[in-house]
Amino acid sequence: MNKNDLVAKDKKYIWHPFTQMRDWQSEDVLVIEKGEGCYLVDTQGRRYLDGVSSLWCNVHGHRVKALDQAIKKQLGKIAHSTFLGLTHPLAIELAERLLSMAPKGLTRVFYSDSGSEAMEIALKMAFQYWQQCGQTGKKKFAKLTHAYHGDTIGSVSVGGIDLFHQIYKPLLFDTFAVPSPYCYRWPSTSDPEEVKEASLKAMEALFKKHHKEIAALVMEPLMQGAAGMIDQPKGYIFRARQLTEKYNILLIFDEVATGFGRTGKMFAAGHEKVTPDLMAVAKGITGGYLPLAATLTTEKIYKAFLGNYEEFKTFFHGHTYTANPLACAVAIANLKLFEKQKTIRKTQAKIRLVQDRLKGFYNLRHVGDIRQVGMMIGIELVRDKKTKETYDSKEKIGIRVIEKARKKGAILRPLGSVIVLMPPLGMHERQLQQLLNITYRSIKEVTE
Repeated sequence: MNKNDLVAKDKKYIWHPFTQMRDWQSEDVLVIEKGEGCYLVDTQGRRYLDGVSSLWCNVHGHRVKALDQAIKKQLGKIAHSTFLGLTHPLAIELAERLLSMAPKGLTRVFYSDSGSEAMEIALKMAFQYWQQCGQTGKKKFAKLTHAYHGDTIGSVSVGGIDLFHQIYKPLLFDTFAVPSPYCYRWPSTSDPEEVKEASLKAMEALFKKHHKEIAALVMEPLMQGAAGMIDQPKGYIFRARQLTEKYNILLIFDEVATGFGRTGKMFAAGHEKVTPDLMAVAKGITGGYLPLAATLTTEKIYKAFLGNYEEFKTFFHGHTYTANPLACAVAIANLKLFEKQKTIRKTQAKIRLVQDRLKGFYNLRHVGDIRQVGMMIGIELVRDKKTKETYDSKEKIGIRVIEKARKKGAILRPLGSVIVLMPPLGMHERQLQQLLNITYRSIKEVTE
């Protein structure tokens, strides 16, 4: 089937995520047919650098031999069996590997299918934990403003992006909000230490007043991804952990985007040696091959769910494809590749390369702020650098930049007026240079 026929059928039958379909009907549509390393290839044979890791999940590239073979090998045994009342060797091996890499003190793995579900599970576990510990008043959650934790109802409730979440407000449960340490747009200062202290002061004031009601603090450590890559000042997550312990509040880390090497360590929590009570992981867990997620917990959390059958302390949650063997097989192969290829160590030089190149982006007249943690980068575009005036949404500035980049051979995705770069960790330095060149030229040509 040729491209025109494919596009016509897409526009006739499909509803795309986070897409205004009215616009989609009139736009030219890119149809990706295959991948080669860090490139995506369309139906007409044109190649594009995968600048956002196919939505932040691809790690080593596409069509990686070891990952392909892991799935093929497992297909020769079984594609799926239920995890309710049964287990299988791959789920067991993967759990052991995950816990060996996770922050010290996390001892249990509960599998699921997506990052949103992994967070939903963490919320339900935290809620049920306190109910079964006799502190039944602890029913609410604290979150950071600008938060994003997924698109299911619980995950949206602890989110804070009105653009995504406002329409669903009547469906959501109430939460407490702590001002995110967004240095570039903090009202009184842009000094990271001052912003950090002000945000933490607000957090402690909230905890002091409402700790008997709060089950957990939910946060993305180091970098709030979907908010526009908002980085947190050094020491912020360590201090947040201290405050949650002081006020007897659980800490939930959403490492769906930050996990598996994105920040320069296997998990963002490792930068400040923090162990949360619950941690959600997904995206990079399978190297970007198949849907799989997990919620990791401490033994303390796990033991609160143990009891006699008739006490009904069981965690009543599970889905059809929980711990799917194909996904577990490729996840194990992915983690083996991290070790074999020394992925984390090799990424350090790439992080420095990107850091050095990004300094030059400030020469562009409409680049207001650049935020980078490891290989997670956000470039915030503004109409006026002095006033930090934003672009009107009608101007679609981010969309125009990524469309320009696409014509130059790179796939990017904006978050409003923030241009996001999150290349696969396996991208070569020459390709990184090319990606940065395309991004720079695209911003310049659209904004200047």
